[in-house]
Amino acid sequence: MSGHSKWASIRRKKEKIDSARGRVFSRLIKEISVAARLGGGDEMGNPRLRSAIEAAKAANMPAANIERAIKKGTGELPGISYEEVTYEAYGPGGTALLIDVMTDNRNRTLNEVRHIIAKYGGNMGEAGSVGWMFKRLGLISIPASGTDEDSLILSVIEAGGDDVKLEDDYFQVTTPPEALGEVRTALVDAEFAVESAALAQIPQTYIPVDGTKARQLLKLLEALEEHDDVQDVWSNFDITDELLQNA
Repeated sequence: MSGHSKWASIRRKKEKIDSARGRVFSRLIKEISVAARLGGGDEMGNPRLRSAIEAAKAANMPAANIERAIKKGTGELPGISYEEVTYEAYGPGGTALLIDVMTDNRNRTLNEVRHIIAKYGGNMGEAGSVGWMFKRLGLISIPASGTDEDSLILSVIEAGGDDVKLEDDYFQVTTPPEALGEVRTALVDAEFAVESAALAQIPQTYIPVDGTKARQLLKLLEALEEHDDVQDVWSNFDITDELLQNA
């Protein structure tokens, strides 16, 4: 998971700045609304909504904002209806990209995303062109500091998780998609400091990228992340720590 995990560590730092501009709140509100629309407003019976609410609380979103987003999703309050779309593309160096968006105007978003990708040396792919390179899994991040690895592995196995890997300063726990909520609950009950839990697209192989192509790819990823309709970007790049830290 090195490529995505390294990029995720950079995103964590960027999100602290983004929060001040409301970008994180906007994405979380969309996720809460869509989760509530698809699975209902009861978080106990809707694992996706529960995860979205927990992420919102971790970002210090006011409870009133969370409640409004839920009610907009269930139709109790008027609101915009968002459509979920995943675009597939190729980035610099032959890398694969999956771009998850939530949009109220599919054509507008497609044109804007296509323009960003072309600007930084990539091109859009057909449906299914790169999706097969990724595996959808539950991904739980736990800070390594203060966490006993053996105890964590035992708890993950007992809860039905798949694997535990140390990536930088975090343990990354993978689970079957349908077991994400159950494993997360078990880890929280066992008093592990779960920082995030969400479904993720994990690359099955990685493509080394360096030099100009690497810098171009990182600019592309950042531009996509900054688009208001983009929720997540997944890629199978492998770039050195030095280049990532200087991104």
